[in-house]
Amino acid sequence: MAIKASLLLAFFLLFAGTLARQQQLNQCQINRINALEPYDSIQAEAGVTEFWEPDNQQFRCAGVEFIRHRIQPGGLLLPSYVNTPLMSFTEQGRGIQGVVLPGCPETYESGSEQQFSDPSKRRGQRVQDRHQKVQNLNQGDVAAIPAGAAHWIYNDGNTELVVVVFFDAQNNANQLDANHRRFFLAGNPQAQSQQQQPGRQQQQPGRHQEQPYGNAGNIFNGFDVEFLVEAFNVDRETAEKLQGQRDQRGHIVRVQQELQIIRPPQSRQEEEREQRGRDNGFEETICSLKLKENIDNPSHVDFVNPQAGRISNLNNDKFPILRRLQLSAARGELYPNAIQSPRWMLNAHNLLYVTHGSMRVQIVNNQGESVFNDELRKGQVVVIPQNFASIKRASQEGARWISFRTNDDAITENLAGRVSAIRSLPVDVVANAYQVSREDAQKLKYNQHQTALFSPSSSKGQGWWSSA
Repeated sequence: MAIKASLLLAFFLLFAGTLARQQQLNQCQINRINALEPYDSIQAEAGVTEFWEPDNQQFRCAGVEFIRHRIQPGGLLLPSYVNTPLMSFTEQGRGIQGVVLPGCPETYESGSEQQFSDPSKRRGQRVQDRHQKVQNLNQGDVAAIPAGAAHWIYNDGNTELVVVVFFDAQNNANQLDANHRRFFLAGNPQAQSQQQQPGRQQQQPGRHQEQPYGNAGNIFNGFDVEFLVEAFNVDRETAEKLQGQRDQRGHIVRVQQELQIIRPPQSRQEEEREQRGRDNGFEETICSLKLKENIDNPSHVDFVNPQAGRISNLNNDKFPILRRLQLSAARGELYPNAIQSPRWMLNAHNLLYVTHGSMRVQIVNNQGESVFNDELRKGQVVVIPQNFASIKRASQEGARWISFRTNDDAITENLAGRVSAIRSLPVDVVANAYQVSREDAQKLKYNQHQTALFSPSSSKGQGWWSSA
């Protein structure tokens, strides 16, 4: 009887596992992809966080999520951690970011004179503050943060700080579920009501039933106050403030006076010199790894066509922490009416976010069907699933974008141009495959002399943009 029960249980587990894998595969049976904008937002005292619909089919297929923080000058995004690795891109403004890595030393130290009310204590005693390193955020910076690492952002500039954040929920580092979950260390995020964006659909029932921040207190709220009093060796009033139940500011709070912390040099040149000074030639540990890299730095450019645009990649070679996160990023720019070669990505999903201008994008699935053929404008997102073919053409104002990939060494294959799949085929294979003469096959292989970015003069049919 016991053997029969064991066999029944094994069969059930096998069936359940097979069904789960099949359901996951079916999530990428995409017949239609849409350009997406934020569907919801949460307002706080000193900023707002906007959310893209996590239950959208293209996000489910790729197992990713996407949000955007808008932090006002003097605003502090409260310390928190998430169950997935993340990459962020500073779209606008400047700020400071702190990341707490478990087990790493508190390398930043400051001191101040403090006067004690107790006469028995020596006046003028020097009190020090130690904390882990922080980093400046500037426009164009890509930051990478491991799963579970606490982090915060402060806007020390005079303009709004805009940071977009990409989460890889299917990453091996996440062992919860296919949602990004944020755990706040401070504040009371649920104090601020959700603000539904006009004209956007209400969230449909699905895998993400609860709003990520709107129904959450900070993690200390779930502990008994008495435990916190003992754990921190503080009085009850301080312990209650840890829980943040009376805090009505939300998840982005206004700093009353300028944040006083030890920070790296302000200029990018000074910061780069400081980083080079710490390089000892040995493999970096997690504590010494750089957590941000400016993708707009000209040194990261991989493809340049003076008449068409440029492409910059951040992979595990240029940004070593990405090897641990298994993520990468790319920055693209197309000049007016220029084209990026049709291509597919061999080993990663690709989330595309437009930061300037607009472009026409076409995406084709494995059945040769167009699943997206539309304009992608500033502030919109589209996901290009792994192996789906795509092509981009900039509008008359040009376009710039940031891409996040679910592999630390994402590989693309071009379909046209000097380095491409078609050019790599024997001419007779091309001729027979497309039923053309050897002469026309030679033209297909060799007529496009540019590599990945094609200038408008090199591509006929410039009415393509306006003919949609």
